[in-house]
Order: sequence, then C-alpha cells, then structure tokens
Amino acid sequence: MAETTLSPAEPQGRRILAQARFEAEILARNGEQLLVSLVLPALAMVALIASPYPDLAEPRVALVVPGVLALAVVSTAFTGQAIQTAFDRRYGVLRLLATTPVGSDGLLAGKAVAVAVVALVQLVVLGALGAALGWRPDLLGLLLAPVSAALGVWVFVSLALLLAGALRAEAVLALANLVWVLLAGVGGLLLPGTTIGGLDAIVRWLPSGALGDAFRDGLTGSGVPLLPWAVLVVWGAVLSLAVVRTFRWRD
Repeated sequence: MAETTLSPAEPQGRRILAQARFEAEILARNGEQLLVSLVLPALAMVALIASPYPDLAEPRVALVVPGVLALAVVSTAFTGQAIQTAFDRRYGVLRLLATTPVGSDGLLAGKAVAVAVVALVQLVVLGALGAALGWRPDLLGLLLAPVSAALGVWVFVSLALLLAGALRAEAVLALANLVWVLLAGVGGLLLPGTTIGGLDAIVRWLPSGALGDAFRDGLTGSGVPLLPWAVLVVWGAVLSLAVVRTFRWRD
C-alpha cells in the first residue's frame, strides 16, 4: 500500500503510475483472476482448435485465437475489475484511497492503466501459445490489435465500474461471472456471431461482438475494423458517461 501514499507535491502522472503499479500487483497475485483471465482462455483455445465443432472456416486457428485474445481482454477489464472494485467499495477501501493524494480521478486512471498492462501481458502469452499451435496472424493486424485492445479495455472497464459502483458486492460477484459466460458463449466474443444461429445481426452491435470482430477482422487480414471500432467508441462514451453519473464510492 505504501506505493500509493505519495505526497501531494508529486506530479499527478507519477501518482497515477504508482497506483497503477499497486493495482497491477493485486491483479497478478489474484489466483482466481489468473484462472479466468489466462488459464480458461488458454484451455478454450486448445479445445476449440482441436474440436471439429462448431463448424468454422479452415484453418480454425485463424478464427479461434483472435476470439480468445478478445476474451482475455474482457476477463481482465470487466470480470476482475468489477469484482475487485465492488468489494473495495463495500469495505471502504475506495473511499479511503480517494482521499489520498492520487485522488478519485487518479484512482480510476490507475485502474485503467493497470488493466491495460496486465492485458498486454496476457495477449503476448496467449498469442505465443496460438503461434505454437499454428497461428499465423496478418502482419498489419498485429499493428491494429493494440487499438482494438485499448478500446476493449476502455469499454469493459467502464462497464465494470458501472456495475461495481451501483450494485452490492455479492450481486456484482454473481452477475460479473454470469455476464462473462454469456459474452463468451453467445455474445460474439469468442466465436463469430454467424456461429450462434441467426443472432449475428444483433451481437455485432454489442460491445462483446464488436471487440471479437475487431480482433478477428484485423488479425485475419480482412482489413481495418472501422465499424467494430466505431461501435466500441460509442459504447465506451455511453458507459463512461453512465459511470460519471452513477458511481458511488461507498455502499
């Protein structure tokens, strides 16, 4: 905790980085979070590549790995942050941290930076696993992937804060895990919406479907995913505004 107790004379940027380092250490040491954000996506990648179902264009790995990368971003940016922030709010940790020199805005910024760093590590690890399984991404897509990841972090951290700042911690714990399962299964995140049976016209406009499409379009060489990015920007703006208006620092 000492990492976040900087004096008011310190530059705000340094305070935010200190808070981000503190938040990243919490994420890295959380065994349950590592299970959801790294182990389960890795298992999903291996299972989907090895299984003949659902029916996917060959090579399967080309569609599976981008979806798994999108799932990993959501796991860290949404599930982990929603649960951690909700319990921090319940036990008064958020209120106390907001009174330190980092301030409430710096606290939220630190969380976002920490999620981005942890997500980057996840993407590198899972990408390396995909490469070992035969994944050969489009080179331009590798340059576009950080943009998709950044937009995904923005959208799903905002969604996490929206839930964590409005609901009781126990409700957030149950709802965050349920939403993760639904987004992975039928939200167009892990697999294209065309595999869900007529729901593609709906899920492509969801933040999960847009994030999955952004990774898949870029990394398979289908071009710059402008439409998915636009959908994510709209969702990010709407959710950020909702967080500003509804977030509560204490129960």
